[in-house]
Amino acid sequence: MAREIVRESVIAGSWYPGNPSVLRQDIHRYLDEARPPASPPGALRALIVPHAGYMYSGKVAAHAYRLLRDQAFERVVILAPSHRARFRGASVYNLGGYRTPLGVVPLDREMVDALLLHPEVFQFVPEADAEEHSLEIQLPFLQVLLESFRLTPIVMGEQSLDFCEKMARVLCETCRHRPALLVASSDLSHFHSYTEAKRLDEIVCDHVARFDPAGLEEALRGGECEACGAGPMLTVMLAARELGADQAMVLHYANSGDVTGDRRGVVGYLAAALVQSPAGDRGERHERQAAVGVDLGLSGNEKRTLLQLARQAIRSRCLEEPMPSTTTDSDRLKEKRGAFVCLHKGEDLRGCIGMIEAKAPLLETVGSMAVQAAFSDPRFCAVQADELDDLEIEISVLTPLEPVSDASRIEIGKHGLYIRKGYHSGLLLPQVAVERGWSPTELLEWTCKKAGLPDQAWKDPDTEIFMFSADVFS
Repeated sequence: MAREIVRESVIAGSWYPGNPSVLRQDIHRYLDEARPPASPPGALRALIVPHAGYMYSGKVAAHAYRLLRDQAFERVVILAPSHRARFRGASVYNLGGYRTPLGVVPLDREMVDALLLHPEVFQFVPEADAEEHSLEIQLPFLQVLLESFRLTPIVMGEQSLDFCEKMARVLCETCRHRPALLVASSDLSHFHSYTEAKRLDEIVCDHVARFDPAGLEEALRGGECEACGAGPMLTVMLAARELGADQAMVLHYANSGDVTGDRRGVVGYLAAALVQSPAGDRGERHERQAAVGVDLGLSGNEKRTLLQLARQAIRSRCLEEPMPSTTTDSDRLKEKRGAFVCLHKGEDLRGCIGMIEAKAPLLETVGSMAVQAAFSDPRFCAVQADELDDLEIEISVLTPLEPVSDASRIEIGKHGLYIRKGYHSGLLLPQVAVERGWSPTELLEWTCKKAGLPDQAWKDPDTEIFMFSADVFS
């Protein structure tokens, strides 16, 4: 074997301490101060961590890395964006290990060689690693917590969704029989005011919390939010899901203004984990629904009629066939009701649109909203014919809106919220708070965020708050 060429540190002594003792002390202090859950509710598959200098983002990163105190990984794959070099595809450093003040991290030769068998995605680009900080900055935390592991270092020069999907497929193929921790290195918005940065970054956090890579990509592409490591984030979310992760945990968010006190132009930082739930906890959407909302008296046959109508309406529009009839003998299905139709493909949301007000008979509303969810949700591309059999349909039949003057009346599991202020409005269904484990206050704050308002806007006297419930079934 040819002599290894170790990649020397380019940021020790500036982005993090160059003295090994000081570096270890700083990392242990960050870890001790972090307060994420003691351990993830299942098997940890991936982390999303920031990559600024430790004085700025070390405390945020520690919320993710602290989870490794109870985990053992022999392999780590780090995906990081290229800040300085321009190139297509992704570069995998294959000359030797990475050096930090804590020692040399060895390459995972088996994994590196396997990835380089896919030159349409992976190659070695020397300039990619020459000055890049976003990958190296992760290593000292891993060295302290894992002590001995093998590294697959990937720097992404291309971050389009198409490329992220290709890269995720190759990673899944390579990692399926070589279990590894995936790490996405990314900061969020750059150099906005403190308030604007929080608004932008909350959109990223929301999509991550919902494990919604498609929605995140749409929001990033539309300029609704920012992330300099968008490619690593999307790729890791896609790959982790394929490798079994079914839950995302936002562990901590902060920005540089929280550290320096200078709120004029800040950078956002996120720590998150992607987890595979224990086998007994998976596939329980139907059981969770039983504890959500209210019973509006719809019979099993009436619910099946609505679900069949929604599926047939989507199929007819997609295949350009005549739309199904909406006639019924059921008095309940003739009642004017608001309703939402949500589509899932596997664990991914594929579309969700509804009518809040009761303007049409329930049967008509469900058929119309099903078509809107499949073909007009701006977060997703239109449903394609080859997806029809994979769609899971969830219907929420709404109760009328009720003004909220006392927030203590809001019950998690029973109530959804609709918040309106000026031209801003946002709605969250009752099941969302249950799935996220939110308190009533958190539900109020996230509904404000959904409306594009500050999270404390629900306290403003000119903000209108309405609650409602729903009969939820699929």
